[in-house]
Amino acid sequence: MMRKATNFRWMVCSLLFFATMVNYLDRQVLSLTWKDFIAPGFHWTDNDYGTITACFSLVYAVCNLFAGRFIDWLGTRRGYLWAIFIWSAAACLHALCGRGTVLLVDGVASAEALRTLESGSAIALSVASVSVWLFLGCRCFLALGEAGNFPAAIKVTAEYFPKKDRAFATSVFNAGSSIGALVALVTIPPIAQKWGWEAAFVVIGALGFVWMGVWQFLYRSPNESAHVNAEELAYINSDEGGVRTSETAEAGAGLSFSRLLCMRETWAVVLALFLTNGCWWFFLFWTPGYLSDQFGYSSASGTGMMLVMALYAIVTVLSVWLCRIPTKLIARNGDNPCGSRMLAMFAFACLPLVVLFAQPLGSASAWFPAVLIGVACAGHQAWSANVYSVVGDLFPKTAVATVTGIAQFAGGIGSFAVNKASGMMFAVAANRGASFSFCGFDGKPAGYMVVFCWCAVAYLLAWVCMKILVRSPKLPSEKRKTLPV
Repeated sequence: MMRKATNFRWMVCSLLFFATMVNYLDRQVLSLTWKDFIAPGFHWTDNDYGTITACFSLVYAVCNLFAGRFIDWLGTRRGYLWAIFIWSAAACLHALCGRGTVLLVDGVASAEALRTLESGSAIALSVASVSVWLFLGCRCFLALGEAGNFPAAIKVTAEYFPKKDRAFATSVFNAGSSIGALVALVTIPPIAQKWGWEAAFVVIGALGFVWMGVWQFLYRSPNESAHVNAEELAYINSDEGGVRTSETAEAGAGLSFSRLLCMRETWAVVLALFLTNGCWWFFLFWTPGYLSDQFGYSSASGTGMMLVMALYAIVTVLSVWLCRIPTKLIARNGDNPCGSRMLAMFAFACLPLVVLFAQPLGSASAWFPAVLIGVACAGHQAWSANVYSVVGDLFPKTAVATVTGIAQFAGGIGSFAVNKASGMMFAVAANRGASFSFCGFDGKPAGYMVVFCWCAVAYLLAWVCMKILVRSPKLPSEKRKTLPV
């Protein structure tokens, strides 16, 4: 009688979920504290914040280029531990930026005295400059560690799940990003309000060290795990033609950067993230400030918290539901997983079009933009989960983290461009007022409308690029085993 297969792969998926949640909690602390708690003391402008977020995206992108290779070389177990240790330590270091500014700027006696400085004065400008550089240093350190999260998580998913389940498993752990944003919303502003913004960085950063202990205790590869029985292992390898041979592993490991960059399939996933990741990061970094600027709801206000909570609740529920679609399509057309995934991704690429109506309907209520941005972000999460799954469809498992890292690098460059351009444009739009107009909006609202228009069409453009570059719906397993090295 056949034994029932274990389900340890879903325990592993839950670990990835919590790691991703902590990942997003750490990077959300700044976006939820800068406008109401940090900027008044350090005299930051929108351009200062745009510079910090853009540089974080740029460093994150560069680190991703090497993080994937590092994970493939060191292995997911040890590589993930190093990644989360670095980003958790970096998150805690942000708390020292205020004290560092006081020590480095002459004429400032204490952190409390920063708020009393006259805006635009020489000393206030010096405080802004020094504090921006200190935060930039911490954000670069944070980016170094956080760059390892997705390459490691996608590699673990490729190791623990068959192709038909990978998009859904990816959507489950990727939901940690939106859950993390929800948890951040109800924890970070209250912590900052009661104990100061420094405490928010320390408390949230410490969560990563807890996760490290659980990961070290539980995680092993499927072949080595005592929690995975033979039946579950057979299911994991059900569409791989059995356990991957050492020759296949060697072929995958031999795919160098130059070889991968010569493949059209690599450029398909590169463009898919380059054109779209900036949209996600724009909404993640700028939505709290947008609600404050446009509607007067600060991140610590009850209405402001409810708006962002509703937004991320939509993202979480809708994105996971959407990622069931590729699973059903692949089950129906099992010989063509990538083709089925591309069909579903076209629908996901159409969802962000709703943000074209965010600004016009915002004149009626702030709830309209919040809901529409939530729908667009759900489309992004479903889109990105399937882009990552396409990597597993097209490349050997031993090259998955490397390709994911290359694609994440491209996504980070796109995010840098969108965030830096947005910060510069918002500053110009605020100064020019009515002379800066677009689609019937003036000043800063016009600037938001410009970015919303780009976010609406970017996914369809990316889908067209993928459709052109992926010449066949999949790379047959036989071909994958003989890829030239």
